[in-house]
Amino acid sequence: QVQFVESGGGLVQPGGSLRLSCAPSESISRFYVMGWYRQAPGKQRELVGIITSSGLINYSDSVKGRFSISTDNAKNQMYLQMNSLNPKDTAVYYCKYRSTYSAVEYWGQGTQVAVSS
Repeated sequence: QVQFVESGGGLVQPGGSLRLSCAPSESISRFYVMGWYRQAPGKQRELVGIITSSGLINYSDSVKGRFSISTDNAKNQMYLQMNSLNPKDTAVYYCKYRSTYSAVEYWGQGTQVAVSS
């Protein structure tokens, strides 16, 4: 089955930026709902934002105006541009994919983002 791999995480200072990528192991449907989620230590996994193949994009209030989701359909990749990072953004970030025609969801393994001075 298809697998998704996140990359781009790391340690960054407050106010800095990171760009995460999410790539599938094989070709995927071009009709989809994809999203970024994050889980901080001791907390539940929460939605960061979603993007659909029809162009709908929504963000959680905590990242609105700072984070930006995009896709490169030619490369089957999804990105999360994170700006103005603060320590509260420290978490493992996961991507999720679901084809519009299926209820099956696929999760990546996660990439760690740490914001600290």
